[in-house]
Amino acid sequence: MPTSPVKTRIPLTSFGHLITEVKRQLFGIEAPTPTELTGWRKHFNSYTIQGRRNFVLATYGILALTAAAYMLRRSSRKEEHETASASS
Repeated sequence: MPTSPVKTRIPLTSFGHLITEVKRQLFGIEAPTPTELTGWRKHFNSYTIQGRRNFVLATYGILALTAAAYMLRRSSRKEEHETASASS
């Protein structure tokens, strides 16, 4: 098991928790309470499970929309190409 100058109650195998503990102990950075999170930060944040989930869902949604737009554009180009070659 690796050692660290930071006194943790969390095993060092959890990297995300280790970073949070280091921020808290070395830099004095505390995670905001849910009441401090307002606006879009209330729904998209890295402090709560729901906020992380929303980030993941938004990322997957953007990837799906990009793929759908690409497929639609690709199919419309094929149709244009086929009609142009058929009329020539």
